[in-house]
Amino acid sequence: MTNNNDLTAILPDGTGFEFWEKDCSYDRTLYVACDDQNASDDNDGSINAPFKTIGRAAEQVRPSTKVIIRGGIYRECITPAAGGSDSDHMVSFEAYPGEQVIIRASEQVTDFSKSSGWRLEPVAEFSSGTRPAKAAENDPRKIWKHELDPDMFRGYNPFCAVNIIHDRLFIEYDKTDMTTYLNRRGCVYCDGEPLKQVALYHLLGEEDNTYWVEANGQTIHFRLKNDEDPKEHLIEISVREQCVTPKEPFLSYIRIKGLVCEHAATGGPVPQRGAISSFRGHHWIVEDCTVNHANTLAIDIGNECWHHERIENQIIGYSVIRGCTIRNPGVCGIAGLYAEHMLIEDNVIEGTGWQKMELSWEAAGIKLHNSVNGLIRRNVFKNTFRADHLWLDCGNENTRITSNIFMNGIEQREAIFIECTKDGVNLIDNNIIWNVEGRFDPALVPKEPGSTGWYKLSETDAVNGYGIYCEGTDRLIVAHNLIGKCRHSGYYAKPVAFRMGGLERGGTSGKAKIKNNIFYDCKEAAIVFPTADNEAEGNLYLCMTGGFLRVMYPMPEVCLDLKTWQEFYGFDLAGQFAWFAVEPDTENLTLGLKDRDDEPVNAPGPDKGVKLVRDPDAIEKVSTPEYVKYDINGESREGASLPGPFIRWKK
Repeated sequence: MTNNNDLTAILPDGTGFEFWEKDCSYDRTLYVACDDQNASDDNDGSINAPFKTIGRAAEQVRPSTKVIIRGGIYRECITPAAGGSDSDHMVSFEAYPGEQVIIRASEQVTDFSKSSGWRLEPVAEFSSGTRPAKAAENDPRKIWKHELDPDMFRGYNPFCAVNIIHDRLFIEYDKTDMTTYLNRRGCVYCDGEPLKQVALYHLLGEEDNTYWVEANGQTIHFRLKNDEDPKEHLIEISVREQCVTPKEPFLSYIRIKGLVCEHAATGGPVPQRGAISSFRGHHWIVEDCTVNHANTLAIDIGNECWHHERIENQIIGYSVIRGCTIRNPGVCGIAGLYAEHMLIEDNVIEGTGWQKMELSWEAAGIKLHNSVNGLIRRNVFKNTFRADHLWLDCGNENTRITSNIFMNGIEQREAIFIECTKDGVNLIDNNIIWNVEGRFDPALVPKEPGSTGWYKLSETDAVNGYGIYCEGTDRLIVAHNLIGKCRHSGYYAKPVAFRMGGLERGGTSGKAKIKNNIFYDCKEAAIVFPTADNEAEGNLYLCMTGGFLRVMYPMPEVCLDLKTWQEFYGFDLAGQFAWFAVEPDTENLTLGLKDRDDEPVNAPGPDKGVKLVRDPDAIEKVSTPEYVKYDINGESREGASLPGPFIRWKK
């Protein structure tokens, strides 16, 4: 069913997104209450005789079953034995209204002893063969150890397994520090927060709040912040891979609502196995959930792995991720392979990427492959580290990315990556993309004193940091966005012709439409087109200097100002060049404006045919495209409107 009155749900082809959810009725309700003194897995699961564990209820679900979970900490994995049959007869696991239900993949440990017999100084210091001095009795560094109980792990010991799993073909070893890939998946938590894993024992002596795992994965050694005693803290270790996943693949029509899932010891994708996992099922709804500190992946909703045999007529996707908060996933927040008809809305995803596994090519706040007929709207991405905020990888068609906020890409190569998409149209509109730092080695940036760089024929790739990066992606529409403070450029595209063979993953990055955006203070360029077979119109260029509009091919590359962009290519005839400061208010979704006292370097004057606008009130409205009839707040645009995602600005 579609809702053509919801302008934010109109897809690039003009059709409405297919909403399939219904007010589902349930003919059976089971109750779980771990803290109820009368709870027992021998009960019948009624409201007055609840189960003790969620697992007991999960064994009994069938279509049209709802499991209501009372507040408390549940140290188990929810493994539904059955899914629903259709949207009228789902299976649901829900937190009791107003109560916090925490599913932890960790267990508390209390048995600690002082660590001994290991060197706290680097081995290189003892290469002379002399015996190292014994640590002084008054050494302030306090290293503790805990010997793992094998019965706690039930067949899966994450302290024996390294992060990277079986598909390692895409790693560029010469570019990659493999330390984090080879770290153990098991984590140690003090009062709910993770300690940092170190590769060698002696590094515990150099930094507190750290832990190290012995070779056989049976003993951990750790040092707390300020060398405190673990008996004064809650110490937990991860023992389970996931928090929610069916026992068998392909179970579908399952709802997970209002749960907090923490400490999942997931491995590096692929396979995509999240703390909450659809395990290749379709028509899942994950809403109002929180996922904290997944070792690698928080939520998966696709086919898990491209090595699986494709089943004829297999349905993949059609799932909803709504209103969730994902904090500090090591590699990826939401992942989906071949996930079509996905609705991902109103989520907050922050702190993605701390594992530094970006060159495994699955690192992003959201990473989808083959997103067809998808709608990604009103999400907030914050403080993503060495990973993309959003990455759509190959074969994407008719997907809309609208009204999202992409904030603070820390050591981030690009905020949005659309890869190898040569068929169909995709739309990026009404978003805020702000502060993309780039991920590169400053030492490799060429020094160009004086006029050294004036006559070169092309830019190097030593610097990056793109708002939107397209690699072999055709017919992309980028409209009414605010793209600011990118280390390199706001929009950057390049062709990938050599991948247009057997895998059908190439494209020319042609026929893009870049319309009515605000580009602000991007250091190298606002727009970089691979060829002139693209379109730019109605954009506002704010505080941009130098040759900020570029066409790379045919050689030599051209770096232009707005006037020559208009004259020689016919681009941006309604484009505007302005000089005042802006700052987005991402809480209230307004745009703050301030005057600037400085002058742009070598700014052409009115006698050169370029109008420099200093007064925000003097910015002219531009023609609104048919496919963007509302702003970031959902307000309807009527007739002409201001560039960028806001109908009105705020001084």
